[in-house]
Amino acid sequence: MVTRQRPAARLTAAGTSPRLLDQHLLGVAPLAVVLLDESGRVTHWNPVAEDLFGASYDAVAGRPLRSLLRLPQEHRSAFESGGRHVRHVWTGVFLVPRLDDGRLREIAWWVYPLPGPDGARGLAVAADAQRIRENGPGLALGDVLMAPPPRSPLSGNGGVRFLRVEPTLVQSSTDAPLFRRRLMEMLPSDGDAERIADHVLARGYPAVNVSVTVRLPFADHRAGSPRLKRVRPTVQPPHDPPVVDAMEQAAAQERLDFLNHVGARLADTLDPVQTAGALCDALVPSFADFAGVQLLESIVSDQELPPAEADASPSVVRVAMRYDEEDGRWDDLVPLGEVIRLPAGLPLIRDLTTGHSLSYPRVSDRISRRISAHVGGRDLRALLRGRALLITPLIARGKVLGTIVLMRRRDRPPFGEPDVALVEELGRRAAVCVDNGRLYRREARVAAQLQHSMLPDAPPVVAGAQIRYRYVPADEAVRVGGDWFDAIPLPGSRLALVVGDVMGHGLTSAAIMGQLRTAVRTLAAQDLPPDQLLRQLDDLARRLGDDCLATCIYAVYDPVARRCEIANAGHLPPVLVSPSGESWLLEVPPGAPIGVGGVAFETVGFDVEDGSQFVLCTDGLVERRGRPLDAGLTAMREFLSGPLRPLETVCETLIESFCTAGRHDDDIALLAVSLEGIPKEDVFSWALTATPSVVRETRRLARQALETWGLTALAPNVELLVSELVTNAVVHGAGDIGLRLIRANSLLCEVRDDGHDLPHLCRAEATDENGRGLQLVSALAERWGTQRTPTGKVVWFEHSL
Repeated sequence: MVTRQRPAARLTAAGTSPRLLDQHLLGVAPLAVVLLDESGRVTHWNPVAEDLFGASYDAVAGRPLRSLLRLPQEHRSAFESGGRHVRHVWTGVFLVPRLDDGRLREIAWWVYPLPGPDGARGLAVAADAQRIRENGPGLALGDVLMAPPPRSPLSGNGGVRFLRVEPTLVQSSTDAPLFRRRLMEMLPSDGDAERIADHVLARGYPAVNVSVTVRLPFADHRAGSPRLKRVRPTVQPPHDPPVVDAMEQAAAQERLDFLNHVGARLADTLDPVQTAGALCDALVPSFADFAGVQLLESIVSDQELPPAEADASPSVVRVAMRYDEEDGRWDDLVPLGEVIRLPAGLPLIRDLTTGHSLSYPRVSDRISRRISAHVGGRDLRALLRGRALLITPLIARGKVLGTIVLMRRRDRPPFGEPDVALVEELGRRAAVCVDNGRLYRREARVAAQLQHSMLPDAPPVVAGAQIRYRYVPADEAVRVGGDWFDAIPLPGSRLALVVGDVMGHGLTSAAIMGQLRTAVRTLAAQDLPPDQLLRQLDDLARRLGDDCLATCIYAVYDPVARRCEIANAGHLPPVLVSPSGESWLLEVPPGAPIGVGGVAFETVGFDVEDGSQFVLCTDGLVERRGRPLDAGLTAMREFLSGPLRPLETVCETLIESFCTAGRHDDDIALLAVSLEGIPKEDVFSWALTATPSVVRETRRLARQALETWGLTALAPNVELLVSELVTNAVVHGAGDIGLRLIRANSLLCEVRDDGHDLPHLCRAEATDENGRGLQLVSALAERWGTQRTPTGKVVWFEHSL
């Protein structure tokens, strides 16, 4: 049993090109018709649209179609502002959820921009591509319905199966009245319907290319086999098909094979220039003797496509050229890399912007002079005269990206209609490849820039710890991921460490990473316990959408207490290396990834020896194909064992050892921290009773601590600031008061009480008796802030040393 691919048949939603009994065989299927105003909002919604998308006109009128149907982000521009973002008819197929039950349907689209000062500015035609592929279209001969949709007589044969339904366009002068009448029946009955119908016919009527497979059973056939008998005619000789039909069929099959072969070569690269070179290689010398491809300068220079205006004067760059001649004058007269500015009034520009090819059976002397005048001013007449010339636009997603220029020598026939159709189809495929390559490079560049802007530039300088980190992007730029890391200083000289990895790759993952990193920094400022912070982050991720999934580990190191608290959300466990060189994979509860929801997180704490090293990473460092993840973690732990090395050396050797073994398809984030602690002689703490007299006592205690540290010059300011915070705790707080001074990179003062109301800075008028204490703190301290504790609050300030 074999499956045989038949040539793609072109069927229209209400028309096509094959003739039968002097009538056109037409494919018929229900068409949804939607009119959009200048803002992309729905102004017309026919009954088929109600059935197809599951909503009445009253429910959708005046709403933007792009958000109403939750169209994919990459296709929304075709439906925005009534289709004004595209110069040509946009066609495509993608999944759309129904509005009533959310079921996904595969929808084929034709979007027409409609010029005009008022009225509808865009027309969107849609068909159920999934139903056409599963059941086939209905069939008609002109106005005579042979088989109604959705069941096609073709699909009734158990050996026939539709593989692909791709929207396209047809130009037919013969069936124009029929198409026009069918279209006007689907439009509102007003004076604008005729103008819209004429505009659609000028641009091309909706059609579909369908690929069909035919399954043929094979039986054994040998000479003399009794199972299969040859039946010989006794009266009439066998009727052979006409030789002309057989030749046409062979030529059509040859063109189709050539098209498939070249299309496969074009799909091998995502570089626009390489795609252009592959196209030229495929066309010379079998199809033409010269082939050249010009692309918009903005594509070659990795810039955004300019807006397409009717009088635009595009700049194109000759990026590829092949010729089948020994004479090398082409390289001198039409060099690669040349930038050509095409005047707006050139007929070539007018033809290309309408999507039509330009063909000259033989280039005359007048045409060769005009071309020479616009291509660098060089005399190309000797190369052009008498040749067959074909210029075809490269159009993808409604935008002209460049042109293909083909020529044949004088001894070869000119380009006929089948040749033009073949080159136009190749141009459409090449244009999609070029545009995909452009989008690929743009997404990779934007994602890399976004991710780089979200990652920290330099490690923060904090007391009691040293921090180093490394980030290594994936080998493929477009696979840029959502790996992130951060080290966040917290009040009390504490340090928050976070490493996360957003699932997936590309621009979306990088954007989600930026949102989560910002959220972690915001939540860390509230000084939440690690498990509560992950819970808040999980709630945020679920509000961002179902696609927002990430693993994350969050740890807080207290250099005074020499203790670390950590919570995990599905991330790799960290490695702790003791000062003696012994290493452990910390047994941290694994938790569930951020965004899953419904799973509790757990905080665990452990004491840390001064001089220990703490290493966190993403799975890009230790995960390899063919090797279990546990094996990679064990290898990293063993690598870190032994005598302690400087953090710079740890980072460099880890990256070199684990990345040079082979290609890495994921980003790598590595965070290494040396936990050194703050010496006990740099910390003073007191427990005090909340009475008015305690204010004077705290001033004395602060002055004694400063004298011990040799910082008596700071005494006036520090005593004033301490007295203000203690006074607030006595007046507005509750319970006993705790006072702590820490000498680190700056002088830190903390005042604790059992009250839960956080003080805030307010403006005191000239006649107010209170409200100036925090103004003094804000003016004299380097930084100040508040944080909640399980039993109350802490108000703190830092003073520069």
